[in-house]
Amino acid sequence: MTAPEEEVTPSPQPAATDAPAPSNPRKRPARKAPRARAPRAPRAPRARRPWAKAKALGATFAIGVMVTGAALPALTPTGDASAAAAKAAVSAVDVAQSYTSADDIRAEIAPRGNFSATTPEEIKETRSRAVAAALAAGMPLGSAVDIPVADRIVMPMADGTYSFTDGFGASRPGRSHLGQDFAAGVGTPINAAMKGCVSRSTESYQGYGVTIQIESIVDGQAVSTVYSHMTYGSRAVEVGDCVEEGQYIGDVGSTGYVFGSCLHFEVHINTVAIDPLPWMREHVS
Repeated sequence: MTAPEEEVTPSPQPAATDAPAPSNPRKRPARKAPRARAPRAPRAPRARRPWAKAKALGATFAIGVMVTGAALPALTPTGDASAAAAKAAVSAVDVAQSYTSADDIRAEIAPRGNFSATTPEEIKETRSRAVAAALAAGMPLGSAVDIPVADRIVMPMADGTYSFTDGFGASRPGRSHLGQDFAAGVGTPINAAMKGCVSRSTESYQGYGVTIQIESIVDGQAVSTVYSHMTYGSRAVEVGDCVEEGQYIGDVGSTGYVFGSCLHFEVHINTVAIDPLPWMREHVS
């Protein structure tokens, strides 16, 4: 018996294509997609420096001057519009940036013995400053103002408004009395005994209380008169003021070391205290 022949199945053949495959193809790397960038925030405008602003302003002004000079040549005194405009431009820039004073520009300050002011208030203020500066430096009042000559002397209080009490040389604790007391009621007017200028005016002077001191020239001598124990707030003159004889200067009081109310009156000749009564009787007219 013959064995049946096996059926042979043919192996599949590759399908034929119309175009041949390329030999040794050169491969290119794939391009990367561009990276998306975040939008930049707009920059804040820079603040101009002060000198930059001034420079820009000066340049703008210079251009305006140049244009004006070119358009209106008749306004230039020399007739050269371009030269005048250029000079104005340089001046404008210099002014905008800096200023330098010329050597011939000076502030002239000269000391004056006699004050040339225009109003009584200015005269008073100037004299007061000069007197205060001189006294603070320990200098005499005459170094700041002209001490007037007193050609007439009067009593410091009106007749019938006072009575004499303690006189010159009366005993005081540790010293003697250096003046003459005019006893009177509080508020009685006090007058300057002679023409002069005020060297002291204060609400408190040691034991004298409210005090005014006036400097004068009598018979070629320096004479100081002192008015003390006056009422607070009654002083009518200040340091540097000049007064006439008989001029009201304040009121009787009881300030300082005093019993009762009175005017304590002193006279100093060349800084030495003397008995006021004999001297006043000799000079009062």
